[in-house]
Amino acid sequence: MLSRSDRGLAYGDGLFETLRVGADGRVPLWPRHRARMLAGARRLAIPLAAESLERTLAAQLRDHDAEAGVVKLVLTRGSGGRGYLPPETPEPTLFGQWFPLTEEPRDHLRHGVEIGLCDTVLPDDPFAGLKHLNRLPQVAARAEAGRHGWREGLLLDRHRCPLEATSMNLFAVFGNLLWTPSLERAGVAGVARDWLLDVARDQGWSVEVRARPLSHLRRADGIFLTNSIVGLLPVRKLAQWVWPMNPHVLRWQQLWRAQFND
Repeated sequence: MLSRSDRGLAYGDGLFETLRVGADGRVPLWPRHRARMLAGARRLAIPLAAESLERTLAAQLRDHDAEAGVVKLVLTRGSGGRGYLPPETPEPTLFGQWFPLTEEPRDHLRHGVEIGLCDTVLPDDPFAGLKHLNRLPQVAARAEAGRHGWREGLLLDRHRCPLEATSMNLFAVFGNLLWTPSLERAGVAGVARDWLLDVARDQGWSVEVRARPLSHLRRADGIFLTNSIVGLLPVRKLAQWVWPMNPHVLRWQQLWRAQFND
């Protein structure tokens, strides 16, 4: 049981990973998840051994043999009493949780979804890129999306540039160029985002990772979102802007599904 004095609960002092498990019990993106959590732990100075991660994941997979699902791994600095000062010799907490896999409707994947523009602004984050436990802006933005009935909500930074959706990364296709926002100042560098950037570069695409104004999305040949559970989710409509289904996105979806034997 999680201690009431755990710093993850008190201060969001920790990290998490959300992994999709295929029906055959494999986790194709596990090396990327593992590398991100280990890198995040080093940056936050939370002791973490790769072997501990492997054991925690293996326990979840063993209890749900050959079953598609979602595993959430949570790492905190452990208990530390009252106050922000971290303990000199922390005893981290690491645990896993299993959730059933909720499949994205096929119609969404084939024809795209409508998203909205959130009023919530994503502030600059000194730990940008990490999947840390401090997620209040995303919580507020997801509540906005829920109230409006949007499948997802798009978050802007303080300069009014698009960054990401509440739980997905943002991409746009312009001819033979694949664009995604820079996450140097805010946002989460998703493992599906990294996977697609590697695939696109291997296929010879021009890849651009930098900030652009919201208005540039209007000229895109296709917009889509990514995360490690859904894969690639096409966007059909944002406010008054509408985009067609891009054939390249459909082909990347096929590559994604092949990893999970879908």
